[in-house]
Amino acid sequence: MATLITVLKSGGRYDAAWVERLARGVRRHAPDFERILCLTDTPLALSPLAVAGVEPVPLRHDWPAWWAKMEAFRPGLAVDGPTLLCDLDTVFTGPADALAEPGLAAMEDYFHKGRVSSALLRWQGDDLAFLYEAFAAEPERWMTAGACGPVPNAVHGDQVVIDHLMRRQGLRPDFLQHRYPRLLDFYDPRRDAHGPVVIFIGEAKPDTASGAVHAAWTETAA
Repeated sequence: MATLITVLKSGGRYDAAWVERLARGVRRHAPDFERILCLTDTPLALSPLAVAGVEPVPLRHDWPAWWAKMEAFRPGLAVDGPTLLCDLDTVFTGPADALAEPGLAAMEDYFHKGRVSSALLRWQGDDLAFLYEAFAAEPERWMTAGACGPVPNAVHGDQVVIDHLMRRQGLRPDFLQHRYPRLLDFYDPRRDAHGPVVIFIGEAKPDTASGAVHAAWTETAA
């Protein structure tokens, strides 16, 4: 059974509507994901998430902002089949069941080639539980810039730590762009057609997108 995990941390731009829209896109275009889990600290999210067929799972820690994504690697969350961590600002516009296939894989960082992006990261069972365990043991250390040594990324965030800890473990995931060359598409406001999996970089987000991408994101039909 393939599982998709996303994270909704309170206090930011996202709310339960983003989870619901992501879930509807997954149900429509990647039905091989039989379970969708949302790690969240937002009690108000529970009702709409249940309607969308999403299983809300309480966050255990009060790690701020993107650091909450480190809880996606908690052991026991999804132990049967492939698991995909997926950012809330991902838009599905076409067939994307390839993301539910087995095998360690990640999106390659858009700006820094050869580095892991946590926007899309796939593993099996508890294979990446060591990421959660290492981070939970010393969260303040890992949240401190420079904890991973010199890195090319301009911002010290969860994916810098994930990339560092995976390298330390000797793990080199396949990059999704290489394994599935026509699967990921980075949003560009200068064109209308995108997909089948639309990724947003920087300030661009689905709620400010235009044309077919925004229509796909807001579509409510099952």
